[in-house]
Amino acid sequence: MIIIDGSEGEGGGQVVRNACALSLVTGTPFRISNVRGKRSKPGLMRQHVTAVEAACAIGGAECDGLAVGSSDLAFRPGTVVPGEYRFAVGTAGSTGLVLQTILMPLILADAPSRLVLEGGTHNMMAPPFDFIARTFLPVINRMGPRVEARLTRHGFYPRGGGRIEVDIMPAPLRPIECVERGALLSRSALAMFAGLPFEVADREIVTAKTLLDWPEEAFAVRQLPEEQGPGNILLLEAAYEHVTEIVSGFGQLGVSAEQVAKRAAARMSGYEASDAFAGPYLADQLLLPFALAGGGAFTTVKPSQHSLTAADIIARFLGRQCVFEQSASGTHRVDIR
Repeated sequence: MIIIDGSEGEGGGQVVRNACALSLVTGTPFRISNVRGKRSKPGLMRQHVTAVEAACAIGGAECDGLAVGSSDLAFRPGTVVPGEYRFAVGTAGSTGLVLQTILMPLILADAPSRLVLEGGTHNMMAPPFDFIARTFLPVINRMGPRVEARLTRHGFYPRGGGRIEVDIMPAPLRPIECVERGALLSRSALAMFAGLPFEVADREIVTAKTLLDWPEEAFAVRQLPEEQGPGNILLLEAAYEHVTEIVSGFGQLGVSAEQVAKRAAARMSGYEASDAFAGPYLADQLLLPFALAGGGAFTTVKPSQHSLTAADIIARFLGRQCVFEQSASGTHRVDIR
């Protein structure tokens, strides 16, 4: 059994999600103490419980300590069984983070699967659906499997109520290299809102226009049905020949629309100023599939603490190293060895 201190490194929920995925793939049990030990509210939250419940359901696993607030978790995997599954996070817990937990085991299964995930689709501290569908999954599909995701209802914090559907055609993961993003194809900035005044989204777009030297037609506002709110997100998208980067800014109480746009625009400008393939969030998510493929490489901006922690968990389960090497331009190359 692998013993993990959940307060080490990034000290968040990613440790739980990656450990569950790797445990199901390798058949290796694990125990985590000090779960989410570096968070202001340590222990398992509702979305983490749902993610582990999903891992137990698809993999016939046994789990001790699975409760909201628990700081100690023991997981003993069984056999992954592909099929049709539905998991509801409740409130606005992230559907994307639940998907992150069970996607790799189902990709490596011996038959197709279909998932229905209900909860938050656009919430802070998690990749929005748009990022999963247009940034992350296209890279996975280049590695052999075929994964398609559909959004049938938006779910914002704190209400949730969103729904995504995911179809998974499994296949062995093959190593690939993602070191160049290719030519720029298009850019877009979209402010979506539901159950809030139009001016919130409009101010985000006006601010983004002043900060990004993008064509006028790249900027738009979209109003969603009021019952899907209240909620607001600004999505900045830069599509290149080999990758699409999506940066998001979430509206929240106490933060002006202008500040939301400034933060998002600064992050997108930083990415565009580099020559890296993957932004920091895509890099976090590529480590696991690349490691399971047994090799490959990609370039990214400065590695986050999330990435370094994920690399440590991967090494414990697979014995494979994620090697980060900085180039003269400041870009980092990540090789799986």
